[in-house]
Amino acid sequence: MLMKILLIGPSECGKTALANFLSDTTETIGADYSPTQGVRILEFESHNLSNGNKNSACEVELWDCAGDFKFESCWPALMKDSNGVVIVFNPDVPSHLKEIETWYSTFIFSQGLQEAQCLLIAHHKPGSGADTTRPPLAPQLNKLPLIHSNLEEEPEDVRQEFHKYLGNVMRMLSEKQEREEMSIIT
Repeated sequence: MLMKILLIGPSECGKTALANFLSDTTETIGADYSPTQGVRILEFESHNLSNGNKNSACEVELWDCAGDFKFESCWPALMKDSNGVVIVFNPDVPSHLKEIETWYSTFIFSQGLQEAQCLLIAHHKPGSGADTTRPPLAPQLNKLPLIHSNLEEEPEDVRQEFHKYLGNVMRMLSEKQEREEMSIIT
């Protein structure tokens, strides 16, 4: 099974660092900031995903999308056939809390994605002190699962939570596929 997951959010919130970490892509950590232009697609295999009562593996396409609104005209193409959306933001930047509402309405609400297909990651920059309380979010965002990430202090916790998220998305895709197959049979 192939899963297309979009990693979206404001500029300079840490999407690329997270994408590199989650896909085991090695790039210079702590290098100078270089904004993503359009999108980077990282492909990897994820094993032992809990899919109901069995464990499965799947191919993952992690689309690291630019946070700059100048790429807004590309968004419909990015959203096509996506199976899940991860919104990354820096909870220490007040404007990010407002901006992620736009990301939500454009990428999640407009596609009719279910909560299990979504994940919020409050990504803490190195040395920020990592306040792990739930930030003040808009009501529609409060319904989504939220994890805090700090790749310096708790990297494996982030990987484990992302792995759980992939399992939820895969379970939803499997159930949808089964329903479609049953509708053809009956």
